[in-house]
Amino acid sequence: MSLVTTPLVDSHCHLPLLERELDAALESARDAGVGHILCVAVDLPTFPGVRDIAHRYAHVFGSVGVHPNSESGVDEPDVAKLLELADDPRIVAIGETGLDYYRQSGDLTWQHARFRTHIAAAVDSGKPLIVHTREASADTIRLLREEGAERVGGVMHCFVEDWRTAAAAMEMGFYISFSGIVTFKTATELQAVAKQVPLERLLVETDAPWLAPVPKRGKSNEPAFVRHTAEFLANLRNESAEELAAATTRNFFQLFTAAMPVAA
Repeated sequence: MSLVTTPLVDSHCHLPLLERELDAALESARDAGVGHILCVAVDLPTFPGVRDIAHRYAHVFGSVGVHPNSESGVDEPDVAKLLELADDPRIVAIGETGLDYYRQSGDLTWQHARFRTHIAAAVDSGKPLIVHTREASADTIRLLREEGAERVGGVMHCFVEDWRTAAAAMEMGFYISFSGIVTFKTATELQAVAKQVPLERLLVETDAPWLAPVPKRGKSNEPAFVRHTAEFLANLRNESAEELAAATTRNFFQLFTAAMPVAA
């Protein structure tokens, strides 16, 4: 039985990649108290699947973008293409986008160019950014500042960086989203950051099908498991689970203004 009765939002997952059948996974999520879900795109070829899911289920929203780990030059988006695909009421965000120096190395100026393209599309569309950053926090913050990302804001998804990075992002109007990683016993530094993020800037996510939280670690992740992350964060921060659920749901709809909540 969940400690949370206020509906939660899984603010970042990849529904086409779930191991379970989609309807079953969404039913489990509802049973676990997950009221809304953001299904995040990672490339252009699979974007139609994300869009179709967002149109099929009233409580699921979508995004459009190309992940920084997608191969350079393959279906590379330009601003016009992103704006065309984002011109849909069910597509509420641009991304995920950003920089990743962990999985790729060498000359990564193409990642910078792709990130700038997404920031420009977000600013032009008025839809917020979903930012992925791994071992690239300084350049991520620098590019966000240079491209005026504060005009639209967004979320630092699956946050694993330090407090300085979180503070810099929040200064530009970004929210900080924690995944199941924060529940891991080894994540003590990240937990220290999670304690400091103001409640009004906090989001929770699964990043499913990856990064299942304790006590589901090692299993294929799914939106229902976001409640474990929310309950862990509430305990870590000495807040009630209800308070954290209400705040993170409110924060989601304040950030993603194109997302219209549906009744439970």
